[in-house]
Amino acid sequence: MISGLLIRKAEIYQEYMKQLPIPTQRGSVIPFTTWMGLGRSIKQLYGQPLHYLTNILLKQWDHSRVGSEDEHRPLDIIVHPCKAEATVWLVEELHRQTSSHHHMAKLWQSDPMHHAFIDSIFPQL
Repeated sequence: MISGLLIRKAEIYQEYMKQLPIPTQRGSVIPFTTWMGLGRSIKQLYGQPLHYLTNILLKQWDHSRVGSEDEHRPLDIIVHPCKAEATVWLVEELHRQTSSHHHMAKLWQSDPMHHAFIDSIFPQL
């Protein structure tokens, strides 16, 4: 059973993330070698956190490359940086606008290290 406190934390987090606008103006082409590296650069460039679920997805995408023939090739050679950034922002918008706080609370309960994937960037709303 998920604690009420964890559900409330996830609800507050999700409501906060819904309020953050997705940037419409892109800064510049971001070079990157990994999906998580692209995520870090996006956070730094735009001064915004990425959703917990987006951070988890970027990690999964990096792990999915392990053992592939292109594992050690920089990703910006494989995927154009503009397309990669647009993909991250599309996924981010979906996570911000459609994720259930109950689902997130369930994930957080099963992952004692979930705080590592919640960004500490708090822009002014």
